[in-house]
Amino acid sequence: MKSIAIILVNVGTPESPSVRDVRKYLSEFLNDKYVINLPFILRRLLVNGIIVPFRSKKSSKLYQELWTEKGSPLLYYSRKLQEKLQDKLLAEYKVFLGMRYGNPSLKAVLETIKNDHFQKVLVLPLYPQYASSTTESVIDLVQKELKTWNHIPELKIIDQFYNHPKFVNAFVEQIKTYEYENYDHIIFSYHGLPLSHIIKIHPNIKPEACNCENELPSHGEYCYKATCYETTRLLMKELLIPEEKCSVGFQSRLTNRWLSPFTDELILKLLDHGKKRILVVAPSFVADCLETNIEIEKEYKELFLASGGKELTLVKSLNDSELWVNSLNEILTQNNYNPKN
Repeated sequence: MKSIAIILVNVGTPESPSVRDVRKYLSEFLNDKYVINLPFILRRLLVNGIIVPFRSKKSSKLYQELWTEKGSPLLYYSRKLQEKLQDKLLAEYKVFLGMRYGNPSLKAVLETIKNDHFQKVLVLPLYPQYASSTTESVIDLVQKELKTWNHIPELKIIDQFYNHPKFVNAFVEQIKTYEYENYDHIIFSYHGLPLSHIIKIHPNIKPEACNCENELPSHGEYCYKATCYETTRLLMKELLIPEEKCSVGFQSRLTNRWLSPFTDELILKLLDHGKKRILVVAPSFVADCLETNIEIEKEYKELFLASGGKELTLVKSLNDSELWVNSLNEILTQNNYNPKN
């Protein structure tokens, strides 16, 4: 009998790249109070009255470019990861995959676990660095759902793993396959976040006054900006990359009041300084998705080449690689869930 449930959680994906399905997905995603931190009425008016109607068609075209014969890469690789991890675990473990938005929905997964009466539940949001718009949203949903159960199982949530040696090693080995030494410069590109989210995590310290670009401050344990820079330092250390050969950038911004420098502007600035061959690493993503395959690998690459650059290469995400599966195995082991030997 399986008594321990492990839930791998990712952000989600539309059912298809059709305008209808993309609109439905964007509506669920952007109406989350953790994603757009506005009062309920203002958020509903902004999302349902402006953003979703105007962005659905454009986003649908991007998803059409992303889609493969296997469907959404994020969903495909997440399912493969789930299957491979299950194969490494003992009989009492059951691995589930839940998406915070879209399907397979996290709510539906929790309902299955409730009905099957698991004794323990381990939740692993597949976001290396904690952020309220991703990790906290998952935590909030899980805790609210469990409060309605008659029997609440033992619950463990891994809220970030950017500094776990096995995660770092998995990305290091992935980067090594690209002969990173031969590039003029390396950009570590992370998903952007509104500055207001950073201010909220340490309200007494302004982001621009923080020294997290150079070291992890005591108040920065759960600061997304601080942990992104720390992730970069950990990878640089293992790869022996000198500071002058790499930069940190943030992508996917909606306004200029988001974390900077912006990756698209950074690649052009580097080009102005003679860096014509750039390698891009995206350590806030563990599976190929719209932000990696389309935004970086297509849009940023086209921008760079059109501006005179010679080569912009994206290091592919960890996806379902054996090294990543083994890394997750180790992360689970250290959280008192023992896999096979």
